[in-house]
Amino acid sequence: MRQRMAIRETVAGVMVFILIFLVSCARYERKVVPFKLPSAYENTVEAAGADIAAKAYDDPKEAQAAFGFDILDAGVLPVQVIFDNVGTHDLEIISSSTFLVDTDSNLWPILDAGLAYDRISKKTELGEVAPEGAKSGLLAGTAGAIIGAAIGIVTGQNVGDAAMKGAAVGAAAGITMGGTRGLTDRSIQSEIREDLQTRTLERRAIRPNEVAHGFIFFPGESNKAHELRLTIREVDTGVVHSLIMKF
Repeated sequence: MRQRMAIRETVAGVMVFILIFLVSCARYERKVVPFKLPSAYENTVEAAGADIAAKAYDDPKEAQAAFGFDILDAGVLPVQVIFDNVGTHDLEIISSSTFLVDTDSNLWPILDAGLAYDRISKKTELGEVAPEGAKSGLLAGTAGAIIGAAIGIVTGQNVGDAAMKGAAVGAAAGITMGGTRGLTDRSIQSEIREDLQTRTLERRAIRPNEVAHGFIFFPGESNKAHELRLTIREVDTGVVHSLIMKF
């Protein structure tokens, strides 16, 4: 009786582990994030003839809706910056002196693009690194674990070991048989890199008479955003402007 109860508990534990494993990795979805003109925001400031505003995506639901996955849980806090450059200067963001201030008065530097990529790809890698391969492999792994656990019960082996072996074999079979096209299609890592490059505003100049928007990525370890301390420079004159936009 005790042995049967132990077996049931082991199988239940295995299935809980597999369920957590399956849901812990998010699916990477490419999203278009809308924006408004700076005049629509309360924190709009004027510098070098341009109106500039910022929006922090520090609410989990809003951030997930905008980016298609839980980017905050990945360790990345996006701040959208919008320029309406009606002035006569090309403007650029000075990354080294731009900071996010959280509600605990901590100052956070801009997250390096490589680190932002690493955090996002790790959060999404099993959900979409190989769009078909991962999916079929994980589903096969789940079935394999159930079969492995059943074999363990019948043969008297250690149920946990049998289940894990079954999961490994099932996952391998799923990737080999059903997921090869997913591995050779356009890499999801490339999509993440491309999205980060196109969305990051700090690496390009904002020209006169241009409306521009994009994201600056900060470490997700920060608490709720309090203000953005943005430093910009007039490309032609070298004049620097230090701006504060409260959220």
